[in-house]
Amino acid sequence: MKRSAIVARPGAAAVHDKGWLAAHRWWLLRRLTQLALLALFLAGPWLGVWIVKGNLASSLTLGVLPLTDPFVLAQTLAARHVPELSALVGAGIVIAFYALVGGRTFCAWVCPVGVVTDTAAWLRRRLAISTGRAPRGTLRHWLLGAVLLASAVFGLPAWEAVNPVSMTQRALVFGGGIAWGITAAVFLFDLLVAPRGWCGHVCPQGALYALIGQASLLRVSARHSSRCNDCADCYAVCPEPQVIPIALKGKGGASPVILDAACTNCGRCIDVCGPDVFTLTHRFDTRRS
Repeated sequence: MKRSAIVARPGAAAVHDKGWLAAHRWWLLRRLTQLALLALFLAGPWLGVWIVKGNLASSLTLGVLPLTDPFVLAQTLAARHVPELSALVGAGIVIAFYALVGGRTFCAWVCPVGVVTDTAAWLRRRLAISTGRAPRGTLRHWLLGAVLLASAVFGLPAWEAVNPVSMTQRALVFGGGIAWGITAAVFLFDLLVAPRGWCGHVCPQGALYALIGQASLLRVSARHSSRCNDCADCYAVCPEPQVIPIALKGKGGASPVILDAACTNCGRCIDVCGPDVFTLTHRFDTRRS
C-alpha cells in the first residue's frame, strides 16, 4: 500500500490488511444503532406502531420506560419550571447509563447530527479542503453555561428553539424547511469553516454529556501501542484527536487507556488501524504490549 494512498484515504491500509468489513466494523455498528433508533421513532408517525413516543428530548418506550435528555432537564430546571416525576426518573436513567458507558457515547452512537458531521469530515478529506479553523475546545463549556443562564433569564429552555439535535431528528421524521436549514448549516460549518467544529468545539449538549461520562467504565485503550507504525490514520479520523497521544505514546508511564471525557467511544481508531493498536475495554484495563 502506497503511503500517498493512506494519507489521502485514512483506513486504506486497514482495509488492505484486515478486509473491508473488519475495517468498518464499529462504523457499521454505529450506523445500525442510529438507524434502529430512528426507526423506533418513525414507526409511530409513519406506521402507527407506537413502540416509542416522543423524541430524543423526552420519550416513553412501550408506555413504561421514560427517558429524558439531561440537557433539556437542566434547561428546564434553570428556567425555574418544576418537571414531572417521570421526567426526573427518565433523566436519572439516562445519566446512569451514560455515566457507565461514556457520556459522549451519545454523540457517536445516538445523536443524528453525528452522521451529518461525519459526512462533512469525510467530504472535507476527499476534497482536500484545508481552509478554516476550529474554535477553542472550551467554547462548548462556555456555551453550556450561557444556555443555562439564558434559560434562567427568559424562563424557558433557551437552546431547544435552535438545537440541531432536535431539529435534525424533526427534519428526518416530519420534514420542514427550518429544521433542514439548521442541519445544513451545521454540515457547511464543519465542511468549510471549522474542521470537526460543531461536535468537537461548539455543541453544549455534547459538553454536558462529557461531564456526565468523566468516570465512565467503558473506554478505548491503545493496548498494543508497540505495533504503532505512526501512520496517523487514527488522528485523521478521530473527532477528538487530542485524546489519543497520551495513551498511545505512554509518556511518563501513562496508562494506555484513553481517559479523556471528550472521547466518544466511536471506534473509528479501532477500525482504521491496520496493526490493531486500539481495543475497546474498561478503564481499569491498563495492560500494554
